[in-house]
Amino acid sequence: MSIGMMAEFLSYYSLWISMQTSPVYESTKRSVFLDVYRGSAVLLMMIFHFCWDLRTFGFMEYSIYDPFWVYFRSLILTLFLSAVGWSTYTSLTKMKGNTSFWRRDSKLFISAASISLATYLAAPNQWIYFGILHFIFVASLITRPFAKWPISSALTGAAIITLYHSTNWLHFPNAFSTITDYVPLPQRTLDIVFPFPWIGVVLIGPLLGYLNWHKCPMPSFLLIEVLAFMGRFALPIYLLHQLVLFALVAAFKMVLELLT
Repeated sequence: MSIGMMAEFLSYYSLWISMQTSPVYESTKRSVFLDVYRGSAVLLMMIFHFCWDLRTFGFMEYSIYDPFWVYFRSLILTLFLSAVGWSTYTSLTKMKGNTSFWRRDSKLFISAASISLATYLAAPNQWIYFGILHFIFVASLITRPFAKWPISSALTGAAIITLYHSTNWLHFPNAFSTITDYVPLPQRTLDIVFPFPWIGVVLIGPLLGYLNWHKCPMPSFLLIEVLAFMGRFALPIYLLHQLVLFALVAAFKMVLELLT
């Protein structure tokens, strides 16, 4: 297993551990609509990574900077991150204290720190110092007080996204190089998530809970059941899918080489 695959596996494993305490999975009564919503993101993510694997082994040729793939990735992130704010709101309406939240935050912080340590040991020139786990930890702390006022939270999130896409106010093109000049961080990293505009997406999430989207009835047919299943078991699927897909494509490539 290469260093990159090892680091990716550690990232998936830590994210799975940390999100086991997420409010999404603490409710006793699940929302089919929210499961389908999250399951749709899981399905798109699997398609995205499968195409990535095909590209890695030479079965497809495309640039990850092509507009289609940029928007495709943005759609996946939007679904996942809006679900973070959404589930935060629904959990706040059910919980009487913050004990579960702080327990989750502690585990999330430890998991993020573990990813940084593990990738530093495995790939010191590309270790992860602010990846998806680090972002979710910070975004959870920021979103929680806003989630109590979902309309204000959504307006704030919309304002952030609008400013990011219509102005340069929230663009910091030299921030990365400036930070690495003063702090001994690598010039390249295996994973990095910039706060803007994605914190805006998380802040819009509570509005979906306020509008009771999770209570929307869903028809019962095969596609809905499959998506709901994927949403219900999103974490283990998220943890294992890329390893399975990568191995399958690699095995197929090996068989083709043996036959030719």
